[in-house]
Amino acid sequence: MSTAQGVMGLPFSPSARVVRSFPSARLPSTNGGLPVEVSLIAQLGHGAGSQLVAGVMARQSAHPNFLNELDEPSARIGDTDFSKGDATSLYLFAVGTKGHPFHRHAGHRVFTAISGSGGARLRFSSATDAQIERDPNSFVAAMRCVEIPPDCLFTVRFGGNTWHQFTPLQERSAHPALFAISCHTNELGGSLSDALKQQVLTNEATIPTLTELLPPSVDDLLRRAPVDRMRVPTIALALDAPADTWHSAFCRAVRGAAGWLRGHWAHWRRKAGYLWDSGLPVVALDQPAEDSLLRQQLTEGVIQYQDTFQISLFDASLSRLGARNVLAWLLEGFVQSPPVSVSYLMALRNALVKPLGLRTSPLGCPVSSLLSPQSENMFAGRFPVRDQVIDAADMRCQVVLGANDKHLLFRSCVGVAMAENRIDITLGTRVRCKNAFGRVYMALIDRVHHRYVGPTLLRHAVEHLRSKLTPDVRHPWSP
Repeated sequence: MSTAQGVMGLPFSPSARVVRSFPSARLPSTNGGLPVEVSLIAQLGHGAGSQLVAGVMARQSAHPNFLNELDEPSARIGDTDFSKGDATSLYLFAVGTKGHPFHRHAGHRVFTAISGSGGARLRFSSATDAQIERDPNSFVAAMRCVEIPPDCLFTVRFGGNTWHQFTPLQERSAHPALFAISCHTNELGGSLSDALKQQVLTNEATIPTLTELLPPSVDDLLRRAPVDRMRVPTIALALDAPADTWHSAFCRAVRGAAGWLRGHWAHWRRKAGYLWDSGLPVVALDQPAEDSLLRQQLTEGVIQYQDTFQISLFDASLSRLGARNVLAWLLEGFVQSPPVSVSYLMALRNALVKPLGLRTSPLGCPVSSLLSPQSENMFAGRFPVRDQVIDAADMRCQVVLGANDKHLLFRSCVGVAMAENRIDITLGTRVRCKNAFGRVYMALIDRVHHRYVGPTLLRHAVEHLRSKLTPDVRHPWSP
């Protein structure tokens, strides 16, 4: 392994050496504790570090657990669960352009971080309380430093009671030092006060409450002789170019300029995030159940369209309510919580067919008759239906909805069937066209109705049901 040739054959200091894998630093503890381990993993694109930190800090500030204390904005995003034996927790934190003060934690720490586009300096000291009490200078004597280049992904691991401070690589930097995802491997680790243990056990602990600042003697010492002016033993890790070369300086300058532009762009953009959830699984059945009331509907003539969708729940609290109450809450979900996307489709459909004199409704057609005027046949005293059946044991309940229009007739059956802790909820639709226009109409909407409208209506109604019901809710439809 050559020590005289670096990246692209450029000369560098004889003290630098080539590392074929991940450049790493291991700093032994002077008090016999766990060492500090820092590994450089990957070099990101020019300016990517500051852009990433700016974007993440904007999102972090909107998190419900966000705190901005000790120059270390943070948020807990993963709680402990001691009832299941999980003592770990997960935090986000950032260190800005001014760095943060020296501090320590009682517990072990492991984090993965991205350096800003100006690089980061990591300082550590393993001096003990006894050593500091005898001589505050022992804190400085035990200090070691690791330098991280700009726009890099790296990992850090160190034991409890390790003093540490993170700052940008250069003083008066325009770039943040880093952003990190930190795993507290044991939130109860180390020597914690009873009050702090209670906070941990109730998931009320935060990075600031778990942080201890320097004792006054060391703080006074560092104020008189700033650590930036001390000659601290340092290891500089790099991937692009060795430290202290013109190539490295050129890379820092280019990355710094790119980071300034990309960081400001990320701050101005402030784009939100998105979450898509497939929701409850909906199963399309080939045929309605043998006892489904849908089989008794539109029996004369040709059926142009038929479907049945089912969602199965396993919930003992819902099972105790009875099929009648569950179905009543489900029908309320169709009326009060229609999916926005289906409502938009219905609005478009209404605008197109209204000039033709067809029936319109803000609800999806399978359940649109729930908004019809009251009739003699009302389910739960409030929902107009064409037919209904409830078995004596209140384990199975069905209603038939539907309407007649100029071009077609449709009937829908909403059913609830219970067996022990399982609840099968179904929505089935049957359509018979009255004329050629009806057949063209169904041909146009068949695919979207079968693959989207029906399953989405059922899923939203069931989610409404689950959100409203708890074991101690009083149900107005209970007999």
